Amino acid sequence: MNRMLDVTTSVIASTMRSWRGSTSSKKTKLPAQPLQLFDREAHPACRLVREAITELNLDAMIYPVPENGSRHQDRLRDLSGDTAIPFLFDPNSGQKLTGVDAIVTYLFGQYRGTDAPAELLGSKRNLSASSLAGKVRLGAGKCARSSKAPENYLTLYSFESSPYSRLARETLCELEIPYLLVNLGKQQRQDMGPAKMRLTLKPYKPLPGTKREDFFRKHGDVMVPFLEDPNTGTEMFESANIVKYLNAQYALKP
Repeated sequence: MNRMLDVTTSVIASTMRSWRGSTSSKKTKLPAQPLQLFDREAHPACRLVREAITELNLDAMIYPVPENGSRHQDRLRDLSGDTAIPFLFDPNSGQKLTGVDAIVTYLFGQYRGTDAPAELLGSKRNLSASSLAGKVRLGAGKCARSSKAPENYLTLYSFESSPYSRLARETLCELEIPYLLVNLGKQQRQDMGPAKMRLTLKPYKPLPGTKREDFFRKHGDVMVPFLEDPNTGTEMFESANIVKYLNAQYALKP
């Protein structure tokens, strides 16, 4: 897909979901271990789960399950007894849940102590908007492509509605590459807007004691997507570079 078209349709996809998955809670107590989510980037119900995970400021090991993919099917079947997605395993509680309503309800109850917002449940309206968002992306992040498996999982810093992060996540999904999704959703007014055009005239400072502050201290700013690949020692910003790198390093010619 042409780069400009790629970015434009990704912006439209986020707009269709009213930019849910942009902000992250300041109050959620992070669990000791990341969640494990079997996910397909273009799947309407999976999108709602990822929005919830961003809004709760949770991190998750993502095991991509694209159509025609097989790399993570056995693990999914062993954990759930089926291959239906989205499927969540929470190693902190031992809970195993299938389906958007069960997962989102559990996450809000477990990690915020509240009911799940209606905007993130699997209503016809929400699933329809999520489905349209996927169609705007012309099938990106839906089907598996031939790839080699990395020895160690990758790490992607992202948040769900980020149009540029979506391009990286779609590629990871198509290549069936497992990755730790670290959510860096916006938590205050200073975080709003693109990294170089934030809604503040003061020097940018993330909230203290947050993942955004940790990232800021290490990299001097907070921008997503950011990829870490321990298999090659690669670290990089910019979705175009990340997509190019992933395809060059892991995609196999048909």
